[in-house]
Amino acid sequence: MNEKKLTNILSMVEKPGRYLGIEINSVHKEWEKTDVKILLSYPDLYELGMSNQGLEILYNIVNERNDSLAERVYAPGLDLEKILRREKVPLFSLESKHPIEDFDIIGFTLQYELSFTNILNILDIGNIPVHVSDRDEKHPLIIAGGPCSCNPEPMADFIDLFVVGDGEEAIVNIIETYRRSRSIGRDKLLMKLAGIDGVYVPSLYSARYNANGAIRDIKPVTKDIPDAVSKATVDISKNNYQAKPLVPLINTVHNRLTLEIQRGCSNNCAFCQARTYYYPLRLKDKKELIDAAEKGLKNTGFDEISLSSLSSVDYPHIEWLVSELIQKYRDKRISVSLSSLRPDRFSLELVNRIRQTRKTGLTFALESGSVRLRGVLNKSIDEDRMLSAISDACKEGWKLIKLYFMIGLPTEQDEDVQTIVDVVNKIKRINNRLNLNITISHFVPKPHTPFQWVGQENIGSLKKKAGFLSRNLRGKVKVHNVESSLLEAVFARGDRRLGRVIEEAWRQGCRFDQWREHFRFDLWKKAFSAQNISMEFYAARIRDAGEILPWEHIDCGISKATFLKEYRKINGSNTEG
Repeated sequence: MNEKKLTNILSMVEKPGRYLGIEINSVHKEWEKTDVKILLSYPDLYELGMSNQGLEILYNIVNERNDSLAERVYAPGLDLEKILRREKVPLFSLESKHPIEDFDIIGFTLQYELSFTNILNILDIGNIPVHVSDRDEKHPLIIAGGPCSCNPEPMADFIDLFVVGDGEEAIVNIIETYRRSRSIGRDKLLMKLAGIDGVYVPSLYSARYNANGAIRDIKPVTKDIPDAVSKATVDISKNNYQAKPLVPLINTVHNRLTLEIQRGCSNNCAFCQARTYYYPLRLKDKKELIDAAEKGLKNTGFDEISLSSLSSVDYPHIEWLVSELIQKYRDKRISVSLSSLRPDRFSLELVNRIRQTRKTGLTFALESGSVRLRGVLNKSIDEDRMLSAISDACKEGWKLIKLYFMIGLPTEQDEDVQTIVDVVNKIKRINNRLNLNITISHFVPKPHTPFQWVGQENIGSLKKKAGFLSRNLRGKVKVHNVESSLLEAVFARGDRRLGRVIEEAWRQGCRFDQWREHFRFDLWKKAFSAQNISMEFYAARIRDAGEILPWEHIDCGISKATFLKEYRKINGSNTEG
């Protein structure tokens, strides 16, 4: 795109900084001199996408190679989309402003099920057919990875191949296979790519269904393809791609240096899909993290370091690491932050060290107020110890505590919901002036967990529970959108027949479905009705233990038998098969 036309377009949008592509540490390679051209996309606004570390790691890996380049595209805001469609200008990359259809490979990060319509929208604005079956050799290969690849089936009609698990080595193998085999034809190329660890090619598998709608089987279409695809797993200590993170041009969700200190989780929470997807637990070397912090701060100018993992307080060297970073950067007023803390492993000494450089609150994900129900979740918490820790924190001057709870959990009864009020009251009695920010989410059964057979509670019941909590909790209460949670459950547990619904909803105008102000549940209901598909069939139905699950052919490292054993402990005699 020429500079004059770009300037004219960007002068008409609300936040042109989303599309400039001139961030500190962005990479601009010579287009004509680079063999393989890859476009990486987080399918949401720049403000969210720039905070995604996975995309940034792949961006650095690809751009370190002499034979390839990586550029970025995020979902265009509604204002830019309108202009591009009106002016018949295809969506372009940030760095070189080339139309996205000019790239060899486009890779999407799938963090959340409600981003699916954005992927179709990005392809369409970029003049790329949304259906795999409508693409040929002149079109880019469309790949996707991230937690939603635990169950890739709802997007099978639109994605050429999925990378299940860690992408660091897979992206290198994809580039090298593509370079060697790009001229043999798209179908043969996909066969070659299917041989890479962690790569799943949906078009090489077929699904059949029983009369009741459940899956009869999912099988490869040729004997050269494995019955199941095993997740890719890498040694995260080998390379450090955190030294040159991108510095956003506008305010983003997280504007800081993020250091991944471990991948995986030592906890075994039954509702958590991430513990399976990132399994097994792998640690970063503590001294390498100090080195990464020094290089990252030097290359960015950030004033905050976030120590990132599923449970940072369980990193065995966390206190040493925090102390070293604070001591080293206190005079430069660089702060250190952690994600949510487990109340039973809460260290006041640790958070007081953090507080020396950063004014913040304490965040506890309790999930439930019920001791029994936390046992069901395999997340036992010593409540007395938690209350004692909060009391000590109040004496040290802490004034804000953030609490996270879920409702609609398996085996939950009304009295379990009441215990959320009870435990909040206990916390409030410690210090009545303590500010409590309370977030209530709805349980979503996820694949590759012991709860993958469980049905989601109906909307009416969830709304009733949420209303009760909103009226009775002493604090600032935020409740997630229940209709969004329903759709999340549908697509988390869905099969490839849902592709018709996703496309229908997108064509009716669904975009940015995870944003409350853009979410159109009425259009989604119309889409399901138009395709004669039931949301309840996917979200609410309890699956039989012997049923073939839509994600049966995706091996994330923990067996179905293991999950079934855990599920039977929870559900007892109600589990069939």
